[in-house]
Amino acid sequence: MATKPIRRNTVIPGFGPTLGYTVFYLSLIVLLPLSALVVKTASLTWPEFLSTVAAPRVVASYKVTFGAALAAAGVNAIFGLLVAWVLVRYRLPGKRLIDALVDLPFALPTAVAGITLSSVYAANGWLGSVLEPRGIKVAFTPVGIFVAMTFIGLPFVVRTVQPVLEELEEEIEEAAACLGATRWQTFRRVLLPELLPALLTGFALAFARGVGEYGSIIFIAGNMPMVSEITPLLIITKLEQYDYAGATAIATVMLLFSFLMLLTVNLLQKWSRRHTA
Repeated sequence: MATKPIRRNTVIPGFGPTLGYTVFYLSLIVLLPLSALVVKTASLTWPEFLSTVAAPRVVASYKVTFGAALAAAGVNAIFGLLVAWVLVRYRLPGKRLIDALVDLPFALPTAVAGITLSSVYAANGWLGSVLEPRGIKVAFTPVGIFVAMTFIGLPFVVRTVQPVLEELEEEIEEAAACLGATRWQTFRRVLLPELLPALLTGFALAFARGVGEYGSIIFIAGNMPMVSEITPLLIITKLEQYDYAGATAIATVMLLFSFLMLLTVNLLQKWSRRHTA
């Protein structure tokens, strides 16, 4: 007599349908557009692909985009940690207002952010009128791109590090001080190992947002080829010229570079967790 197979209850009810919907949703939203990108790029021959993605103007846009995004993410990693530290560890007037202002780049339309930054840093703006007489020009230069990427990337670092800081009890700092550790030793050997994975995550998010940013940059960049032209703008230019294969080829290279960068950050996160466990 055949026995009925025993059906084991899963921890999550409806796990099968939920997993199927998740895979379907990710395929529809993520995998399908990326597949279309690769398929369209494949319409080019290898020499055509290389001539498109390695043109001097395109290479210059890579350097501007990835260089500014990397620099802005690094600055945000440092100052985002400081902002999160102040919000968690100190009581100060207007703390809730400052905490709300951190999320302003999330809520502000990117075009509005770009117009605002260009107005502030222009030669007749509040800050531009002070900086330009001293030889520091921000608006319509690569420095303006860096400023815009820093503005939009700061919340990613703050909101990633802040919950981890809130979980760290102040008693561990007091214990380190009682054992004779200086403030720098306490930060480097006690706090930083716990904060490093979250800090790397915030860095990666800020970098990815900076690489793909368009709206807030075009108003302050100047958009000069070989000088201050970002890669997303070059892709838009290719699309306006009906060069869809060229646009997808450049987008594929950006996707590959971003993936390698994020993979490196994830490997660093894994390494830091292993050495702090």
